[in-house]
Amino acid sequence: MNIDKTIEPNTIAPAITQEALAHLGDGRLAYVKTINSEDVAALFPQAPKIEPGIKLFALHAADGTPIMLTDTREAALANAWSQELEAMSVH
Repeated sequence: MNIDKTIEPNTIAPAITQEALAHLGDGRLAYVKTINSEDVAALFPQAPKIEPGIKLFALHAADGTPIMLTDTREAALANAWSQELEAMSVH
């Protein structure tokens, strides 16, 4: 028996929507992302100006909403834990 499975080269997997991400983990999922201080103003407009070239860590809700900014990954994870969120790392 010869079963020939062909994968179409131009087939694109459907993207997950922000709404679907928001419901992922039933509101209990968050992620920690490393960012540069130059990107802080775009994510956290209320944050004071930060010297360029500093590595920081942002905690985001599953839908991408920024929750908090810190200088250590451990602090971001602790904040997630205190809010009863399960944190994942994003590279």
